[in-house]
Amino acid sequence: MATRQHAKMAFLQWSCQDVARWIESLGYPQYTACFTENFITGKKLIYINCCYLPRLGITDFEHMKAISARVRELLGISEPLWSRSIADPPQDDMNMFLEVKSRTGESADSLTYTQFLNYRKK
Repeated sequence: MATRQHAKMAFLQWSCQDVARWIESLGYPQYTACFTENFITGKKLIYINCCYLPRLGITDFEHMKAISARVRELLGISEPLWSRSIADPPQDDMNMFLEVKSRTGESADSLTYTQFLNYRKK
């Protein structure tokens, strides 16, 4: 299980060029510069959604929806419910784990999903 989880999180180590190649593999080679010029690494992919993509220069709504969906698929997270109140506490452990993993530093780099879940139970 730990090896499978580690393999699933391999994207966190991606460079800007790795992310650009992934975007190109999705069929959007016209956006590779948007990602490299904005230094979007694997860790920063965690924050990519339809609200953030226009800041990168991606404004085609259908492309935004498709890229956001593929990012969520890569991260293994579901689309947030549109009816969810921002006052509600975060519900998805994976989203919260990925936010921690997006940080830099030894503690974020070494944290495993199992360790995160054990810490959350306390």
